Amino acid sequence: MDNTTETALIMLPGPVPVAPQVLRALSKPMINHRGPEFRRLLDESREKLRGVFKTESDVLILNGSGTCAMEAAVGNLGTDKRYIALENGKFGERLKSLTALYGSSMAVIADWGTSIEVEQVKQALETGADAVTLVHNETSTGMTNDVQQIGALCRKRDALLIMDGVSSIGGIQAPIDRWGVDIAFTGSQKCLGLPPGLSMISVSDRAWDVIKTAEKRPYYADLLAHREAAEKGQTPYTPAMPLFFALEEALKLLEVEGLEARIDRYSVYAESIRTAVQAMGLELFPKLGPSSAYSNTVTAIKVPPKLEFMALKEAMERRGIVIAGGQERLKGHIFRIGNMGNLSKGDILQVIEKLELILLENGIVDAMGAGTLAADCVLEGS
Repeated sequence: MDNTTETALIMLPGPVPVAPQVLRALSKPMINHRGPEFRRLLDESREKLRGVFKTESDVLILNGSGTCAMEAAVGNLGTDKRYIALENGKFGERLKSLTALYGSSMAVIADWGTSIEVEQVKQALETGADAVTLVHNETSTGMTNDVQQIGALCRKRDALLIMDGVSSIGGIQAPIDRWGVDIAFTGSQKCLGLPPGLSMISVSDRAWDVIKTAEKRPYYADLLAHREAAEKGQTPYTPAMPLFFALEEALKLLEVEGLEARIDRYSVYAESIRTAVQAMGLELFPKLGPSSAYSNTVTAIKVPPKLEFMALKEAMERRGIVIAGGQERLKGHIFRIGNMGNLSKGDILQVIEKLELILLENGIVDAMGAGTLAADCVLEGS
């Protein structure tokens, strides 16, 4: 079965199922991106995004995926900064690479899927740093990292805190200001339920003070240029108009549902998946510590010994479900089920039922029902 078929249920960590209203918005006629209609769209979207980020700071919208905002977050601080990069998954590793590209970088590393302990960060900060980078929700491993404690440490040491919230902002509790995050960013194709192609980034006053003194900044992702243009109701370069139309519609849907209600919905979906796979005898991948938790937007599960990942993936696709595998060193060892976007309780149950059927066919479970019943109990109790 082709993954691109319209009938496939996309259960990836991104892209995610997109609501029909958002898809229809993509086909709206073009407007003047330097005119008043676009200014209204941009101003309203930025204001609503401040509520999603839970921040009083500027929120800017960039043409580009989450990695575009990730590079903007680091690159706009200049090329002479000292970074501490926290790494316990693929995207922490990517931030480490960017900090090494733009400045000097010291890594605080934990095995993928295990906790970065706050004491490690405290010790690293004693050597001095201008900024700390971390991933709030590691989609590569299905776990969240503690941001609040690390934010407090950064404030004590006068270091900026840069947070990757690509798969958490809008779907997991992430109060940017309360946690002391200076730069946070997300992508359109995750919790917000849009197609890929836009990223959003918040910047604190402390971070602006550093950005303004940077001798060199990126050209296309120059945040000062984006802020100056946004004050005029524009973007510095041609915006991806269909995606801005889709963003406007997605933010309307989020407003109707309510941010807290969406966070709760994703939490229930994730809990139902975790409960179901454990009832089927499967093992969750992350090994939690005092400064981590299971992700509420993607679940990472160990591939059972009797089944190859590609066989599982293809069996799910034949039944109309698209799941993700592990990345890099985790390839073939785990599979991941996302639960963001335009999904219902029925969709979650469908995924569990079909996974359970495949496990039955491969002799991994003895009978149907345990996983589906466990998921249904969580969903119905919500």
